Amino acid sequence: MNIIIGIVFILLLSFAYGSLRGAPCVPTKKHDVQRFLNLAEVKENEIFYELGCGDARITCAAGNAGAKATGFDVSLFPFIIAQIRVFFSKNRKNINIKYRDIWFLNFKDADLVYMFLMPETYEKIKPKLEKELKPGARVITYVWPMPGWEAKTIDKIEGYPPMYLYQR
Repeated sequence: MNIIIGIVFILLLSFAYGSLRGAPCVPTKKHDVQRFLNLAEVKENEIFYELGCGDARITCAAGNAGAKATGFDVSLFPFIIAQIRVFFSKNRKNINIKYRDIWFLNFKDADLVYMFLMPETYEKIKPKLEKELKPGARVITYVWPMPGWEAKTIDKIEGYPPMYLYQR
């Protein structure tokens, strides 16, 4: 019984840590994965990062579309679910999930970054992205816009959260 309580405690602690570092674990809606792919126009072998990848449905979609896709998360349970999703992906050689805090990443190689984080996290990560992203890199945010950036495209459909595409 103590082992089960310990496991539950560790999982809850990792959810809390993930929430403090970027956002609680709330996945992108399944019906919005194709919207992401249409907006992103993923290219073969481009470098894709998903910040706070959760169950990795977007990371896997990008990898299956041909990108070298990496998802990052610090919540243990979603990380495990993401690993399982990758295992069953058709193009898993292109997909990698890392248990890593987004604040310790370097975005210099990224061609495309996807985020579904809290608005205050967007405000905090914006200077890091501005400093590290290469010219031409694309950023897609889900639900909330990036403060101070002008979106190249806004994908709005009645009854669905918006997606914002930015290009550096």
